[in-house]
Amino acid sequence: MKKVIFYVIFIITIGNQTAIAQKENNSATESYDDKVNVFLGTSGDHGQMSPSASSPFNMMSIGPQTYPHIHAGYEYLAKEFLGFTHTRIEGVGCVGTGGNILVKPILNATIGTFLLKETEKASPGQYSVTFKNGIKASLQVKHNFGIHQYSFPTAAAGLYIDLSYAFDNRFVEEQHQIVGNMISGWVDTKTTCSKGVYRIYFAMEITNVLAIKEFSNHKVMITGAKKASDMIVKIGFSSVNEEYAKARIEPVTSEILAMEASSQWNKLLGRIKVGGEKEREDLFYSLLYRGLQAPFLISEPDGNYAAIDGTIQKSKDSIYNGWAIWDNYREQLPMLSLIYPEKYSYILKSIANLYVYGKKNWATDHEPSPTVRTEHAIVVLLDGYKKGYPVDFNAIKDSLIAEVDRLEYNTPDKALESSYDAWALSEILKSTNDQLLHEKYLNKALEYRKYWKKDFADLSQKDLDIMPARGMYQGTVWQYRWFVPFDLKGLIGLTGGDTSFVSQLDQFFEGDYYNHANQPDLQVPGMYNASSQPWKSQKLYRNLLLDPVIQSYFNDNSKGVDSYIGKIYKNEPQAYIRTMDDDAGTMSSWFVMRSIGLSPANIGDPIYYLTAPIFETVQLNWTNGKSFLIEVENYNKDNFYIESVKLNGKSLERNWLTQQEIQEGGKLLIKTSTEPNKKWGIKNQWISTLRE
Repeated sequence: MKKVIFYVIFIITIGNQTAIAQKENNSATESYDDKVNVFLGTSGDHGQMSPSASSPFNMMSIGPQTYPHIHAGYEYLAKEFLGFTHTRIEGVGCVGTGGNILVKPILNATIGTFLLKETEKASPGQYSVTFKNGIKASLQVKHNFGIHQYSFPTAAAGLYIDLSYAFDNRFVEEQHQIVGNMISGWVDTKTTCSKGVYRIYFAMEITNVLAIKEFSNHKVMITGAKKASDMIVKIGFSSVNEEYAKARIEPVTSEILAMEASSQWNKLLGRIKVGGEKEREDLFYSLLYRGLQAPFLISEPDGNYAAIDGTIQKSKDSIYNGWAIWDNYREQLPMLSLIYPEKYSYILKSIANLYVYGKKNWATDHEPSPTVRTEHAIVVLLDGYKKGYPVDFNAIKDSLIAEVDRLEYNTPDKALESSYDAWALSEILKSTNDQLLHEKYLNKALEYRKYWKKDFADLSQKDLDIMPARGMYQGTVWQYRWFVPFDLKGLIGLTGGDTSFVSQLDQFFEGDYYNHANQPDLQVPGMYNASSQPWKSQKLYRNLLLDPVIQSYFNDNSKGVDSYIGKIYKNEPQAYIRTMDDDAGTMSSWFVMRSIGLSPANIGDPIYYLTAPIFETVQLNWTNGKSFLIEVENYNKDNFYIESVKLNGKSLERNWLTQQEIQEGGKLLIKTSTEPNKKWGIKNQWISTLRE
């Protein structure tokens, strides 16, 4: 009711411009952003997220900078604020990336003005806070444009701006100029783990200004007009130049901006409509929201100009940056490929373009936005190609080959990871009719078997559950031994056949060796789908999604020390288990896909295994007008075993679908039960294989 009252007053107040925004906002039939809790995962090392004002795929994210702060700049339990910053990649390591351009509201020209949080609230696209000294702040964002609005208890208003502020002191250099009430320039900052430097161009327009004074290196003091108790900062960003940044600034109010951001979020969140218990719906949309923040659309709309490798490039396609491929190739990117194809086609082309400009595993020397890591990009390209997205492999073939030839096999985990990329390259070369090279890299991929026999076959060794062991990165022998998603048939053979494979999977989960705090074994709960007992994946997924579980591993090399017992996914600030970062939407997207009953069988193949959704209905919608409805017959919130499945009215005995089958639209009817149907899902199984 409060929203309706506000809405009417707002329309009367600002007229025609608002009417346009209202029309756009009402195009969504339901308000999905109301279901999003942006405070999920914002406390401690339980997600490393922030409640910042953000819009989809936007490198500008304006949010609170607290003391103390975690990787994304904010700690839910913190009371003291340092101000507000404008960039961050949510849920990544190395003390985060971003934190650019600190703006702090102050009283009486005192930099040390103490900002102590009293109340705060936030939703997708906006954030607001009231401090105990009477200062109020609200933030709104749409693509590369944001508004700060500050209200002061007295006329002695002011702002302190630190252009050199960045997470973990990664600031490199900046240049700026002040003309009237505008500050514009650029900032260079080291990106994640200080691998490379990104440059952001900015323009800040401030209202109610009496004076702007530079008083120290990279720092500016702004005094508000004597009779003004409010100050507004409008800021624009660009990867290209200051002029584009200035052009981002619009003559609109913060209310209009909030409505536009809400409309953008509702359009994307509404692509997946779920119907079920409110608690589950709210958790679902809160996590889907996190899967739609990165990568960042960096190109300017008139000609798709963007800064690539330090030079301005023009493209016929939209250009993205801000990668965390090493993590989200497993979950978030496949989700985007299925649900948001009109955006994913450009994301995939942007990944392919990395090879044109000297792709590295981390960042290049010159980046247009904060970014993380790009390992397994070759797997993503193959995956997109097999799902029908165009990729010009011939243009980057030499670079792909050079990357795979540089891969290392000197530790057990690297041997399996590198073999995965070698397999992807062999499939790509096959598509370009390079049969000899295809065979060469297929044989290279098949060599994983000798490494597996050497390091993973013997389950009597004493270091199987030690993290790290044998030089491996953030994983144990138990966890990495399953990392052969591209050849499950071969892996089943290496373990001794189906019976032994299932027995060893049982041993893995019953011994609590599985670690959902990190990514190396995320695919393992779904591996029963390739066995004679697929119903065990149905149960495991429900347990991991919703039920209390035991987690003995964390990412600080501990096991069995203060083991966690409880739910993994919780709609609260301490959302995840300890040390479980969201990693740019990776862990959130894992939940999103399994909760609707779909899980990628192998990244690099267009196949999704089927399990029971946690909702009564799920509807996937695309911009071409097609939709795919998943209904659960005999629905009960506690049922998770599949009794039978029908696709478009016809009985479906297999436990998988292709991306094409899903995107063609139709209806999937899943009948659930309290007991497993041990005859379903064991016929016509899809099991990845390299070669007999």
